[in-house]
Amino acid sequence: MRTNYTHTVKNIVLFKQQLLHWAQQFDDVVWLDSNNYEQNYSNYDAVLAVDAFTCIQTDYLDAFGKLKEYQTLVNDWIFGYLTYDLKNAVEDLKSKNGDGLEFPDLYFFQPKKIFFFKGNQVEMRYLNMVDDELEPDLEAIRNVEEDHHGNLPNEIKIKLRIPKDQYFEKINTMLAHIHRGDIYEANFCQEFYAENTQINPLETYTKLNTISNPPFASFLKIQDKYLLSASPERYLKKQGDTIISQPIKGTAKRSQNIEEDAQLKEALLANEKERSENIMIVDLVRNDLSKTAIKGSVEVEELCKIYTFDQVHQMISTVKSRIEPTTHAVDVIKSTFPMGSMTGAPKISAMKIMEDLEETKRGLYSGAVGYFSPTGDFDFNVVIRSILYNETKQYVSYSVGGAITSKSDPLKEYEECLVKAKAMRQVLED
Repeated sequence: MRTNYTHTVKNIVLFKQQLLHWAQQFDDVVWLDSNNYEQNYSNYDAVLAVDAFTCIQTDYLDAFGKLKEYQTLVNDWIFGYLTYDLKNAVEDLKSKNGDGLEFPDLYFFQPKKIFFFKGNQVEMRYLNMVDDELEPDLEAIRNVEEDHHGNLPNEIKIKLRIPKDQYFEKINTMLAHIHRGDIYEANFCQEFYAENTQINPLETYTKLNTISNPPFASFLKIQDKYLLSASPERYLKKQGDTIISQPIKGTAKRSQNIEEDAQLKEALLANEKERSENIMIVDLVRNDLSKTAIKGSVEVEELCKIYTFDQVHQMISTVKSRIEPTTHAVDVIKSTFPMGSMTGAPKISAMKIMEDLEETKRGLYSGAVGYFSPTGDFDFNVVIRSILYNETKQYVSYSVGGAITSKSDPLKEYEECLVKAKAMRQVLED
């Protein structure tokens, strides 16, 4: 079904840049890049999928059933995304908040052309129907002319969807729910946005990726809609019969002073509030994984380990399980979606309360981007630290969230949101 060809690259950084510029001619593009971050469970350094042969686009109604049917029928590599609002397909929930971006709830496509990076090797897998384009494509990639126009000259005016005073009111309302016992924790999100704004999506992504260097970066283009993501978080991976989830809860800023940076890292590790946030979500993930797991196979491999990225220190845990060979890959995702790190505990109550308090439909933010392999393996990130762009509507958006617990201080939560938003604001206002 696919022709495989391995290409050795002398300058992998240059080839990646050329490849991404070449890919912009297509309506369907998914680029996933680990930025050579040393991490467990990584199969590839980077992957590019372009040019849809078949695709599925749907709203939330029976979305997982439709995806399961499509993935089974195609039996090939498929790439795409799941929006947060697929929560409405799993539970009796609604999404009534405003949506300036208008991404379909679910979109996957079977690419004609895929590029897998490992070291200085690029494996190209083309559908047989286009394998005669392989050599001409390589020539075109090597000779691609880059667009140096950059962001268009109009000044980007970023607005807050929730003013600061109103943010404090909403956090206090959420704390009242916690003190009443309705929830233990919830990930409350707010949107920053710009209207009547044009950006160069690829150049904006490149700047964001350069200053963040995260392990789960992604550039997604579906017709006129773009995701430019510097995500540090893996949502879920399936490798054979093993399922891996790596939730993030706990954030500290970086310092250019080495001693101060080390102190910030140690303080995060010792922070009782941040640890309790992380452990609550680990318990939620263990419960979610147990729905499809072989009995007794759910285990916590790492608890509250600190990982350092260019912009922040993060507290990350790793939870694993094993499933029966007969368990369908899509059912594993459905039983854990949306991811606990972006919802709260108890999950359904937290999602209901957040829907009431948040002002924006989350859409692709706090959803997931990734792929399924022909054997049913998959790997998906969590869409955070991301810029979303609807080119037709000229609407740019990025959202940030923070876990609210009984120990939360509204001012500190607000400041943490600004730390998380720093990279996105920097590249847009540069």
